[in-house]
This record gives sequence, C-alpha cells and structure tokens, in this order.
Amino acid sequence: MVLSTSSASAIVSGEPPYRDFQKQLLGVALGLPIMWFAARSSPRLFRAAAYPLLVISVLGLLLTLIPGVGVVSGGASRWIQLGPLQLQPSELAKFAFVLWGADLLARKEKLGQLTEWRHLMMPLMPGAGLICLLVMLGDDLGTTFVLLTIFLALLWVIGTPGRLFAGMLGLMGLIMLMLIIVAPYRLERLTSFMNPQANPVGTNMQSIQGKYAVGSGGWFGVGLGASRQKWGWVPNATTDYIFAIIGEELGLVGTLCVSALYGGLAYAGLRIARRVEDTFMQLAAAGATAWIVVQAVVNIGAVIGVFPITGVPLPLVSEGVSSLLVTMAALGMLMSFAKREPGAREALAAQGESGPRRVLSWLGLAPRRV
Repeated sequence: MVLSTSSASAIVSGEPPYRDFQKQLLGVALGLPIMWFAARSSPRLFRAAAYPLLVISVLGLLLTLIPGVGVVSGGASRWIQLGPLQLQPSELAKFAFVLWGADLLARKEKLGQLTEWRHLMMPLMPGAGLICLLVMLGDDLGTTFVLLTIFLALLWVIGTPGRLFAGMLGLMGLIMLMLIIVAPYRLERLTSFMNPQANPVGTNMQSIQGKYAVGSGGWFGVGLGASRQKWGWVPNATTDYIFAIIGEELGLVGTLCVSALYGGLAYAGLRIARRVEDTFMQLAAAGATAWIVVQAVVNIGAVIGVFPITGVPLPLVSEGVSSLLVTMAALGMLMSFAKREPGAREALAAQGESGPRRVLSWLGLAPRRV
C-alpha cells in the first residue's frame, strides 16, 4: 500500500516513484532483526532498557525543538534528520513510556507501595506529563492521546481504585479538550467533524474524499494500484489516510481483513497480559497492546468519520520508518512474553518438530526442551 500511494504522489511532484517505498522497505529490513532480537530477549533486558530509552526519547524530543536540528513539516517540528532517514522521537517515546511505567509500577507493587494513591501516581503522572508536554510542543495531539491511553491502560491493569481511575479519565478528557480549544486549527477540525459536509474543498476535503475512496471500492475494490483518489484527492494518502486507499483498492473485504488482523492482535496481546504471572510483563503487554490497537482504531475511525481527524498513522501500514521500527520492537516484546506463559513450553514441546515448532526453530524462537 505504501508503494501504491507514495508512487502516485512522487510522480505528481516529479520525484522518483520508488523513493518512499525504498525507505519503507529499508525500515522493514531493519525492523525484522529488531523484532527477532526482542522476541529472544528476556523481560529483564526490557526492564533494564526502560530508563535509557526514556532518556533517549526525552533528548530526542528536545532536539526536535531546536531550530536547524528539528525538521519542520506542516508547521510542526516532530522529526530529526539522521542521514537519509527522518526519525520521529515521539514514536520511541511510546515504547519507552510503556517500559518505564510498567517497571515503575511493578517495583512499587513488589514493595507494597500501591495502597496509597500518592505512591500510585508519583512519579508516573509527572513523567507522563513531561513526555506529553514535549510532544505537544511539537504540535502532535494524536501522539499525546496515545500516550495518555498507555497511561490509563497501566493504571487499569495495576488495579487502580474506581474513583481514582474515573477522576484520571475525566482529567485526561479535560486536558484533551483544552488542547483542542487553544489551537484554532484543532478547534476547526472538531467543528468540521460536527458538520462533515461543510467546506468540501477546505477543512473537510480530507474527510469527504477519504469517505469517497472507501465507498468507491465496493465489495472487492478497484484493484491494487488502481486507486483514483490517491492522485491528489485524498491528502496524506500514504500516512494518516492510507486506510481510505485500502478501502478503494481492496474494497470492503480488504478493510474487514485489516480490521480483523488488528482484532487478532488485540486478542493475543490481552491474552498474554492476562496469562503471564510477572507484573511487569502484564503491564508492558497491556500497555503495548493498548497503544497499537487504540492507535489503529483512532486512525480507522477518523477515515470512516467516527472520530475527528487526529493525524496518527495506521500501525505497520502507514509510511513512516520510526513508527514501523518501534511497533515491530513492541511486537517482538509480546512474542518474548508469550513464550513465558504458563504451559507455553510444554505445549510447544508436545507438538514435536512439526508445524509451528519447526517454524519457531527456524526463527530461533522455540524454547529448549527440558
């Protein structure tokens, strides 16, 4: 889909048609070893990496705010240039916050410090606030929403009292509303969402043309690469609105398949979080699953008109090397945790060398027999 959408925009602008596709392919080539390494790593390694990754994320977010270092696009400074690649530190911040928050709460639970709300919130809430502040300074409301989702997921899994959780949920909603109101273009997006047919060649062009693309695909789509809307009609067709082109080229069947895959990922991630016995793994698995699935739901919902446009990419599908690498690392972490579910080793060993175990053996992921 990145090849289909990016080649059209590149041809229109006079650029090589395979430029963006080659970058995405490079991201896949880098992401597969990262995912393989993460899948073979122990939970202790993820816990040890939590604080270094958090520091790197904060430094990266600060670098995006320095003129001449941060890359500005569309009025927002969210990227830093490293050689031929543009990296987005806010993507790494999601993974770092999952690991840091899970490690912090797991340590506090082991010490029996979660009986008071002060120990539950400190320093988790200030840490979340700092990261969200740095992300918002780069004008990225969508990523801020995802970070808050991770924060709420961690609180839910650790067993936060209902009143405190409801209070935090209300506070998060109030903060999001304030962030929307203080920026005129965000407020305009919200009002446009309330009146979706207004200004069809202005604010609502992306929403209206995206729905046209999805609707014109019918049951089975117009065929891979045959989209007409990607030729300048749907803004950000390679990133935020790539699901609209999926709907046009692959039809309802294609969109349902993509949605079902995210549903399967949600089921697998939550199953891991429920079955593993270690608190850190429970929290990290739930946080990573909430991050990826909620981001996908928000992206798809914006395309079909259920949610306002937030500008978050579709995980594993939209163009963007940073998002791809970090998401694949998170999936590798989930694989690592899955191998530590009770009975996982016995179940794989009972299957012998056929079927899934043989595939896992080729990948180096099958547990050793005891």
